Amino acid sequence: MTNPKSKIRQARFASEAHPSDTLLCTTEEKTASDGQNLPPNPKSVAILGAGAWGTALANLAAANGHRVGLWSRRGSQPLETILEDADIILSAISMKGVADVVEQIKYAPISPETIFVTATKGLDPQTTCTPSQVWQTAFPDHAVVVLSGPNLSQEIELKLPAATVVASDVTAAAELVQLVFSSHRFRVYTNPDRLGVELGGTLKNVIAIASGVCDGLHLGTNAKAALVTRGLTEMVRIGNIWGAKTGTFYGLSGLGDLLATCNSPLSRNYQVGYQLASGQTLTEILANLSGTAEGVNTCQVLVQIAQQKNIVIPITEQVYRLLQGEVTPRQALDELMLRDMKPEYND
Repeated sequence: MTNPKSKIRQARFASEAHPSDTLLCTTEEKTASDGQNLPPNPKSVAILGAGAWGTALANLAAANGHRVGLWSRRGSQPLETILEDADIILSAISMKGVADVVEQIKYAPISPETIFVTATKGLDPQTTCTPSQVWQTAFPDHAVVVLSGPNLSQEIELKLPAATVVASDVTAAAELVQLVFSSHRFRVYTNPDRLGVELGGTLKNVIAIASGVCDGLHLGTNAKAALVTRGLTEMVRIGNIWGAKTGTFYGLSGLGDLLATCNSPLSRNYQVGYQLASGQTLTEILANLSGTAEGVNTCQVLVQIAQQKNIVIPITEQVYRLLQGEVTPRQALDELMLRDMKPEYND
């Protein structure tokens, strides 16, 4: 265990035979076990999703002296129990599970002051909405905050330094979430561009698949640099049409997350691309993958949107064709390299 004193971490391992069990970690327990001082105004944080990312975030909040509850969709613990008196409800569940959980929570007695935080990176395949848009539609009178950045959960669990962004059009809500999760090893910035921060974390997953293919084919550093740079251009182009600010994509949640995901074998999306380049089928890869590679679904949704709005996204289109089995990795490379010549910025 990377953090043997963490009550959440202990519960996570102790309940492997019962992954449904929910931990309620009180501030008193954290003070007694870690010897830490409590924050001036400890908060009650309900974290939905007991995977690696949800657990990492739970540990960060608990280490700061906040009362944390960790809930799993596969568990037996009633959702209402963990939501009781929650100041913050943070969703770290995969995109495919967001709509169902939102429907369950809509009927729970939640304080009008409760802040919703989404740490999910994906797009709804039915509505093409981002996770925060799904939450905001269901809870229009609540503040919704997006948490996104170059945050590989395994590194955070090892207490390696990292930074992230919390974004909301309600400044006070973003600042509160910033205080809850900030520490000497996890630096949190605020940003008013909720959509841009969310799209950066979502769109880069498709480019990460392409990056994995690049490394799997051993195409070299020059090719990787060109791919990531042009991938960022696609991200900005899509984001601008959606209404996001260009500058946001050059921050932690855009370029930062892109660099981390495109260069680390810890990234599931990178692994999808790398293994496709190594000759495995998508079905085989996903069957053996621990967790969800959100880029696979996101790619399909993006192609649909691009066709409707006439957006030029050549890298995403080739990733889509590769995932569909229409081209081989080498053929996708050729398609990109043989596109019509053009100026770098007038496309």
